[in-house]
Amino acid sequence: MSTLLYPLRDSATMLRRNLLHVRRYPSMTVQLIGTPIVLLLLFVYVFGGTMGAGLPGASGGRAEYLAYIIPGIMLMTAATVAQGTAISVSMDMTEGIVARFRTMSISRGSIFTGHVLGSTIQSVISVAVVVGVAMLLGYRPATNGFGWLGAVGVMALGGFALAWITTAIGMISKNIEIASSLPMPLMMLPFLGSGFVPTDSMPTGLRWFAEYQPFTPMMESLRGFLTGQPDTAATWATVAWCLGLSLVGYLWSRSRFESASAT
Repeated sequence: MSTLLYPLRDSATMLRRNLLHVRRYPSMTVQLIGTPIVLLLLFVYVFGGTMGAGLPGASGGRAEYLAYIIPGIMLMTAATVAQGTAISVSMDMTEGIVARFRTMSISRGSIFTGHVLGSTIQSVISVAVVVGVAMLLGYRPATNGFGWLGAVGVMALGGFALAWITTAIGMISKNIEIASSLPMPLMMLPFLGSGFVPTDSMPTGLRWFAEYQPFTPMMESLRGFLTGQPDTAATWATVAWCLGLSLVGYLWSRSRFESASAT
């Protein structure tokens, strides 16, 4: 086998291992998907009537607010799945599995890659389930095949970036409780962006943060694809943010792994 194929073979093995973990512990997946679904129901049926009336250019109502908050709920779903990634990585680190992998003749990068690819796949599937629930509530996106393809691409990129960040968080966490707590701010970012209300309605300081934090271009690009009006600037900003976050997460994870190997 070619030397270049060994990392691919090891990464495929690690990906299979992580997907088997997901299948064997369905309660964790249900819990991760359940949180954004509960928030979706809460915002649509409790706040939707009032919040929908406040949307610019909208006639108001729960249906329009449901269409508005879908991108935020989708990113929140990806963030909760990434939280599970931090927990899985922390379990591997604290239970000695990673130490065992270090003694084996396998590609070290495959240990991370398996977690990241597994999390990305789980994220896209979880978001599809949440969008399915939204459609049962009456959500009808005004898009076409190209729009759906763009939305899936944005979610895959976002899930990939979040998976790298939370992989690093899982590696630096001393125990599972810390690993489950540190990614929580990621779930708050849709609230502090354009996920649930337009940024124009926010105070100046908060509006500046909301407009320049990474989740806002992701949500705007999703909103554009799902409404059949792609936002080119937001899409390019999304690609830049996702690649940057992925690089930071990868370098952070590798640095932590090498530091742990040296001790």
